[in-house]
Amino acid sequence: MSTFTNPRSRAARVIAPLAAAASVALLAACATTANAGSDDASAGQDAAASGFPVTIDNCGTEVTFDAAPERVVTIKSSTLELLLALGLEDRVVGAAFTDGPVPDEFADAAAGIEILSDKVPSQEATLAAEPDLVFAGWESNLSAEGAGDRATLEQLGVHTYVAPAACKAEGYMPDPLTFDGVFAGFEEAGEIFGATDAAADLVAEQRAALEAIEPSDDGLTALWYSSGDDQPFVGAGIGAPQMIMEAAGLANVAADVHDTWTSLSWEAVVDANPDVIVLVDAAWNTAEAKIEKLEANPATAAMPAVQQGRYVIVDFPSTEAGVRNVDAVASIVEQLGAL
Repeated sequence: MSTFTNPRSRAARVIAPLAAAASVALLAACATTANAGSDDASAGQDAAASGFPVTIDNCGTEVTFDAAPERVVTIKSSTLELLLALGLEDRVVGAAFTDGPVPDEFADAAAGIEILSDKVPSQEATLAAEPDLVFAGWESNLSAEGAGDRATLEQLGVHTYVAPAACKAEGYMPDPLTFDGVFAGFEEAGEIFGATDAAADLVAEQRAALEAIEPSDDGLTALWYSSGDDQPFVGAGIGAPQMIMEAAGLANVAADVHDTWTSLSWEAVVDANPDVIVLVDAAWNTAEAKIEKLEANPATAAMPAVQQGRYVIVDFPSTEAGVRNVDAVASIVEQLGAL
């Protein structure tokens, strides 16, 4: 019960002996007014205590959250797995464009989440889930041809948020992407979802795991081969592949390309002659299929790394900024030790 007393209530009590019936009615009305006022004040105090409203400049789009989102559609594995890592699976009303099964530690939490689409969901499918937020892994997920453009969704009462590491505009794109930047993204999500403690715990856990890794000191060069037949699509100098390889102690042969990803010619790959080839394993383009291509191509088949099978394998969801990046570093270091 609030201790706030409306001045008119005090006046009513003073005149009560003179007009009892009138004072009862006046007190009831004033109590209603006082309670409404105190409820509004309490609501404002609760919002301030919880850290809301939160305004984010997200890839150049300003988004204000008056309260933590309760119904979220995630697009891409990176966004879904971050919410699972924060213990927010009950907020996810639909997921789309996942890049593979979630890690075993999240399997139970993800079991009841509806998959809306194998690819980017349509705006119709997105809105059918009645979200109050669409959390996208790529800016391109939010388009008229995809889940809906940001302005339109906002007009319909649906906020949008893109993983900050995926921003492409000048001044917003990480240059380069770093683990500090990845962890800052976790913390920003914690602010948005009212889960700052969970985000702090996640960052502390991941920092400790990263610091515990002893990178290779063998001075090895590496090519991060993601996809491509006629031309290999590889990790370049400022994205997640560069960040992960550097943390593992590998020197990226495409590090001088100022981009997140790039295409190289096979001639350039042969000239670079990497000591190790990092292969991205995806259901639609497996590591085994890439090995077959490397061994079938006369130019690459002659490379020592191919002849000696010096391959390191990472799963596709590890290739984008997210909760799998530290584990990817640890896995690469372990595989290097086993070569």
